[in-house]
Amino acid sequence: MSDNDADLFRRAISGTKPLSSETRAAGPRKKPKPKARFSRADDQDVLRESILADTDAIEADSADNLRYCRASVGRRTMRKLTRGGFSRQAEIDLHGMTVAEAKPRLAGFIEHCSRSGKLCVRIVHGKGLGSGQRGPVLKMSVSRWLRQWDAVLAFVSARQVDGGTGAVYVLLQQL
Repeated sequence: MSDNDADLFRRAISGTKPLSSETRAAGPRKKPKPKARFSRADDQDVLRESILADTDAIEADSADNLRYCRASVGRRTMRKLTRGGFSRQAEIDLHGMTVAEAKPRLAGFIEHCSRSGKLCVRIVHGKGLGSGQRGPVLKMSVSRWLRQWDAVLAFVSARQVDGGTGAVYVLLQQL
């Protein structure tokens, strides 16, 4: 290094102060530990969502949900039926009955309601929780029977407040 270079260096650092021995020994500061604030916020959002969740929408996605309509029934009508938009003019509770007991009772009920001009009825068949390994026997039988009868235009599993997947709203053709 030449004298000129040394002179230039001294002028460049002329206003600086040397570091204290404590500062030099400490080295770089440690980074603070990360806080999981987004994780906590996500957990709180999930909890809030589960509390406010629309149980009807959740159950509508369920495989246990029953749904049937004839070609003559429009999408708007099905949407209204699904949302419980028709007033139920009659209902029958079949759960606890055997298949042999339920079929004639249900057939008579559907025929009577259809002949007396009722448009929408509710059938409570139960969820089949007491059926064990066999699954919901009465529920599946009701679904099969309703599809066969001409008086039935459509049916869907009820909203949670009306029995959820343990009941159906049935739209009837007036005979």
